Amino acid sequence: MGGVTILTLGRYRAVLAAGAGERAEAQALRTLCFATSGTDRDAFDDACLHLLVRDTQGALVACCRLLILDGGADIARSYSAQFYDLSALAGFQGGMAEIGRFCIHPDRVDGDILRVAWAALTRLVDARKVDMLFGCSSFAGTRTEDYLDAFAMLKARHLAPRRWWPRVKAPDVFRFAARLRRRPDARKAMLHMPPLLRTYLAMGGWVSDHAVIDRQMNTLHVFTGLEIGAIPAARKRLLRAVAG
Repeated sequence: MGGVTILTLGRYRAVLAAGAGERAEAQALRTLCFATSGTDRDAFDDACLHLLVRDTQGALVACCRLLILDGGADIARSYSAQFYDLSALAGFQGGMAEIGRFCIHPDRVDGDILRVAWAALTRLVDARKVDMLFGCSSFAGTRTEDYLDAFAMLKARHLAPRRWWPRVKAPDVFRFAARLRRRPDARKAMLHMPPLLRTYLAMGGWVSDHAVIDRQMNTLHVFTGLEIGAIPAARKRLLRAVAG
């Protein structure tokens, strides 16, 4: 538990992992949350910062990893670029950070955990001069019919700007923007929207027009982007107030 503390808030402390031991803890939590066969680790772990959220007893309750990029010219190095054609983002001028493998321990139901994680991410964004956050936002399972209202809501309100449009690359996708013709039920849509994605959207985030069906991870995911400059001023003040 020797990571560098980013902030302490209430019952939780956010730290950057220091060393292989803490990284292994994060990988173990990811394995539990994503129910992968074998330990959830890959080559991207070595290139990333690993953010951990611990409780007052030191137990790991949440984690994610961040890949810091100088700008869009490096977008092909990202995890997301395996699944999406991100060539439009190659022209993005400004620092970028990919958030990946975000998870909260399934036995911990406490909204403060997500708030602490985002407060820590806010500090890192400011310190690293990040202008865009991005990543893959995952829905549990691969049954598209379970999330039709959520996808209809994404189509109606949250598709990517054309200048940054992520194109299809993966072989198995659900083209919800082209296929869905339903009006979303807002209550059902938000009920089935992943918490991380809800947070992105509340800050002005946007998504790809299709979801990748990832059978290895047993998820559906959409590419998600958030330009820091587009976050509403009131939301920025709230984030920075929590971050301190």
